[in-house]
Amino acid sequence: MTQHYIPYCGVAPTPGSIKWNFDPVLLAILAAGACAYALAFWILKPSERAKLSLHPIAFAAGWIFLVAAFISPLCNLGVALFSARIGQHMVLALIAAPLLVIGGADILVARAFGRHGRRLTQSEIIAAPLLFALALWLWHMPAPYDAALHSHVVYWLMEISLLLTSVLLWRCLLRDLSRNPGAALAASLFTALQMTGIGALLAFAPRALFTVHFTTTQAFGLSPLEDQQLGGLIMWLPFGLILTIHVIGAIAATMRNAEQRPADFYRSVSR
Repeated sequence: MTQHYIPYCGVAPTPGSIKWNFDPVLLAILAAGACAYALAFWILKPSERAKLSLHPIAFAAGWIFLVAAFISPLCNLGVALFSARIGQHMVLALIAAPLLVIGGADILVARAFGRHGRRLTQSEIIAAPLLFALALWLWHMPAPYDAALHSHVVYWLMEISLLLTSVLLWRCLLRDLSRNPGAALAASLFTALQMTGIGALLAFAPRALFTVHFTTTQAFGLSPLEDQQLGGLIMWLPFGLILTIHVIGAIAATMRNAEQRPADFYRSVSR
């Protein structure tokens, strides 16, 4: 990769020159987001917090992983290795996003716009997995991915869209699990299919696809193709495992609902 333009996370490092990212603007934005959550949580009555199922410890854990994804050496390493960039995206999509949802960040944002926080509309249930799949495929295609390392604006479009669609996805997978487990199950299976498809495509591609990494992987003992294959496996296997666990939970919730309906019907008739 030519260095006429320096990517947001810095120049492609070697094993001895990997750097942390202490961008003051980024740190200020992350701190402001944490403060906004804390303030919104603090002004709610305890009864309302319990009703909304806000879990500040889960939010704090998700925020720590979010911060780590952007300021840790993973950011700089992603300039050299496609697999590291995939690792960063998996931290956002698999760890930070669900923890933020469990923490209730999505609920507080929804309430800030005057909407009920917990209940999802039918359009949201349908749109969430579709938007996540669109972002996933778009930003892991060669041209958009390469563009993200040649433009700060495109880079942040990639990262923010992946994070937001991940939150929307997990909002659908977690918020609707007990009330509408069938929809959550369908979203989970659809997402698993997308992750399997793109992960397999990257892992079994006969040649390297990302020109920005053609000259940056050798310092780490990997060819561009090996780095790409590793990235495909990182995307494929962890997400597959987590979604499998979610599918099992969704199936169990569906079975409980199916058992509950006859019981509810019998009680209503016997009154």
